[in-house]
Amino acid sequence: MNTNNPYPLFTDPFLPPHEDDVELKVVLFNYLKYWPFILLSALICLFAAFLFNKYASPIYKVESSVIVADEPQALGADLFDAVGLLPIKTNVENEIGILKSYSLAEEAISALGLDVFYYTEDYFISKQIYSNPPIYVDVDWNHFQAVSGKISIEAIGDEQFVIDWEANEYDIFNPSDPFYKTLAEDLPDFKASYIFGETVENEILKIKVENKSAKRGDKILIQLMDTPSLALFLREKINVAPINKQASILNISLETPVRKLGEEYLNMLMEVYLQRELKEKNRAAENTIRFIEDQLSGISDSLAFFEGNLERYRSQNRTFNLSQEGTQIFSRLQELEKDKSMAEINLKYFQSLQNYITNDDVQNLMAPSISGSTDPLLQNLVVTLSELQAEKSRLSYNFSDQAPAMREINNQIRNNKKALQENVTSFIQNSNTFLTEINAQIRKVEREINVLPETERRLLGIQRKFTVNENIYLYLLQKRAESEITRASNMPKNAILDFARAGQKPVFPLKIINLIIGFSIGLFFSIGYITIRDFLNTKIEDPKELEKQIKTPLIGMIGRNLGSDPKPVLHNPRSSVTESFRNIRADMSYLSPNKDHLTILFTSSISGEGKTFASINMASVYSLLGKKTILIGLDLRKPKIAEEFGFSNDIGISTCLSKGMPWKEVVKSTQYDNLDVILSGPIPPNPAELLLQDKFSQIMSEIKKEYDVVILDCPPAGLVSETKELFNFSDVNFYIFRQGFSHKSHMQVLNNLIEKGGVNKVYALLNDVHIDKGYGFGYGYGYGYGYSSHYGYHDEIELPWWKRALRRR
Repeated sequence: MNTNNPYPLFTDPFLPPHEDDVELKVVLFNYLKYWPFILLSALICLFAAFLFNKYASPIYKVESSVIVADEPQALGADLFDAVGLLPIKTNVENEIGILKSYSLAEEAISALGLDVFYYTEDYFISKQIYSNPPIYVDVDWNHFQAVSGKISIEAIGDEQFVIDWEANEYDIFNPSDPFYKTLAEDLPDFKASYIFGETVENEILKIKVENKSAKRGDKILIQLMDTPSLALFLREKINVAPINKQASILNISLETPVRKLGEEYLNMLMEVYLQRELKEKNRAAENTIRFIEDQLSGISDSLAFFEGNLERYRSQNRTFNLSQEGTQIFSRLQELEKDKSMAEINLKYFQSLQNYITNDDVQNLMAPSISGSTDPLLQNLVVTLSELQAEKSRLSYNFSDQAPAMREINNQIRNNKKALQENVTSFIQNSNTFLTEINAQIRKVEREINVLPETERRLLGIQRKFTVNENIYLYLLQKRAESEITRASNMPKNAILDFARAGQKPVFPLKIINLIIGFSIGLFFSIGYITIRDFLNTKIEDPKELEKQIKTPLIGMIGRNLGSDPKPVLHNPRSSVTESFRNIRADMSYLSPNKDHLTILFTSSISGEGKTFASINMASVYSLLGKKTILIGLDLRKPKIAEEFGFSNDIGISTCLSKGMPWKEVVKSTQYDNLDVILSGPIPPNPAELLLQDKFSQIMSEIKKEYDVVILDCPPAGLVSETKELFNFSDVNFYIFRQGFSHKSHMQVLNNLIEKGGVNKVYALLNDVHIDKGYGFGYGYGYGYGYSSHYGYHDEIELPWWKRALRRR
């Protein structure tokens, strides 16, 4: 026997020895009894996940990669890198910012011509078409356009189509301010059909639709996307990250429902990215070539002019060669003119360079090679300034002007420009000094020319001008060729490692995972619903909870009466309900031992909990035992016993107390042996006062001597006061709770009766216990007999539908 049990006489022989195991199994069986609901919820959610997998647009992941050239590391950086103390390289972070920049996305979109998306309707979803759409739409972006929403175009023949709005809201693209959009308030109607190739125009739309392969009845949805909005959208969709912290390889990925679109966009993005870098690198060479082209345009005309003059003069004067003296003079003059021309070109270059620096137009810097200067300081300053300006442009993708990195690069540019300005000023002064000396030498040689014959002197002058222009022209051609070779030989320092490729399997939806999630949601929803419902339920359901909360033993449980007969003990002796009353009768030998005469009282908290039903059947079970039994109805407010036995409630206990009629005259014999009834009688105006009279005590004493068993059907103790006085006349008191009907607060009513009312020998009974509310382990229909009901010991048993179906088989 379990010594911890305060009521050892009522120990369940079937109860497992470990209470924790019992609690776990009780909880488990509490959920298992709802298995059809749990299974149905799981299957519904599983089916919903299946439909989601079937109709959701698959999303594919497109990936590519680029190699970023490493920047030179400072002394000792290799040591820190080896122990993992160096963060991600700054240039890698800059390249990530460039790849995710708006301007780069805008260039890629413009290169691909992404301004219209095409869709077809497939059941409940729209499927995007990228390659070979049935129609082609040309958008006039100089006109206001309705963007973001979809527009339907339906072919009504090979030559005609109708167009209509598909959505309710559209953003209006304003060509004068592409970054500011307004919401369309009124959508104009399309009142007629249109011919393919004809311009469709209204206040918020201007497009031209061309038919490529659309047939009659084909419906295509289009969505206009302006470049600024699409660039902002795609830059957020792009993910760029190094493959690890120490690597200079960037992985570029994009998730899209159209694999080819994703591949082409990433490839174009990388191509624009490399072209942008190469453009920055070739800027100085291109500026140099442009400067040379400007010089050549003027020299070419002069060279052609003097060449024509030279030919005409020789032809007219029949003079083709200079004399020996003239030749010597011309050679000296030619060298001086050549030096003068080079000095003038250098001076123009330095003056242009000075203007660029003064006007802060460093974007148009030219390579110093055009000047022919071999000064290493000048070359280094120009190259450094160009590199610093490119680095500033790259940093601007990630940092604002107030960021420390930007302030540092701006400071370096200012210092470099200052040094370059001083150097250029010095070169301009030196060039002017050199030109002054050259001009003095040329004037000296020109005086020697005056001693030559006039014909030879004129020929020398024309040939001199022609030769000067020819030398300059050839020099410029040479420098242009050098600059073009330099531009052609430049290569981006970064490179594409892998071109974009989409995965074969979609990353969304993940079908297996979605099915698992759907099934799990169904389980959690149903179990959660059951848990919350039980938690919020204020009715008494669990016998274990009732047993723990009340301060008296739960003596037994009465099963649900499946029939309409209120007296199953008398009419269905093999029923489970009858067996529950037999169990209670058997326990009476422990509750009130050595008693030849027994008085049992039944009450409850409120009406409807089954105290009258329990009183009638308890009296019946004693009468079947051969005990002379009487059932007394003391509920003077809502009498029910007369109705159950088919009597008229004309006389009863109220008649005895109010009119002085002897109690034996109100006793009514039933058709059953050993069972008499005293009804409550007509409802009096003062039921509480009647039951508190001394006469009632005398009547009760006489009845107890006359009968072996007296059953008292009392009014609810939770509603009226007289029941507390009636406890004095009974040997055993039963407080009735009804499963699924009685509120949990009723348990406190019983506890108050015990603690404050001083009621002794009161025990609890749980009425209307049924399998779908039962909690297993002997609690099905009462202590110790719940198992027998499952093994066919009774004629009736309430089984779930699935068990009944199995039994029929």
